[in-house]
Amino acid sequence: MDDVVGEFGATRADYAGRVTPPASPENPAGRPSDDDGAGSNGDANSAAPEQNSASDRFSERLRVPWWWWLAAAVVTGVVGYEIQLSARDSAWSVVGYIVVGVLCAAILWSLGRAQVRVTGDGELHAGRARLPRAVIARGATVPASAKSAALGRQLDPAAFLVHRTWVKTMVLLVLDDPDDPTPYWLVSTRDPAGVLAALELPDAAADAGIAEH
Repeated sequence: MDDVVGEFGATRADYAGRVTPPASPENPAGRPSDDDGAGSNGDANSAAPEQNSASDRFSERLRVPWWWWLAAAVVTGVVGYEIQLSARDSAWSVVGYIVVGVLCAAILWSLGRAQVRVTGDGELHAGRARLPRAVIARGATVPASAKSAALGRQLDPAAFLVHRTWVKTMVLLVLDDPDDPTPYWLVSTRDPAGVLAALELPDAAADAGIAEH
């Protein structure tokens, strides 16, 4: 599965001259990011408010692992205790626990608020970006074993990423849109097969016999 990106035709050679995506409010430097990024202008990457609907074919929140909250509780206790000692057990010293706890909770909530969903009409929403089904040529699952290569040596700089490091798997969506220089999307999801099924796309990795089972 190491050649998951190149296997489906989404290579730098296919997009000669488009080595960097245009700048956008999401990605002012024009470079891929570990968070929400933008690889082109137009409908495929336009920002839009998320509107959940009961008719969604697929919906997933990219929450942080549960044990991160336990780690945050430990950090809150340790830092809060240090603040309490520094304040010499004064009446206001307990405020340290509250401030640190709220700060940790806000950070974890912010990290895990991105959502991946497929609407009833087949449009993919990934974070604040959206992608119409009509411009997706094919898709493939990217298992944990291939994620490093897909984000490393095989990555096209013009690709659009919605990446969360704590999510082990991704889905690869190759575009066929003459008005969009973005060759493909790589989106973190814990259920890449579910995303492809919601988009009514066959898994090219499985069809090629290179997907992990």
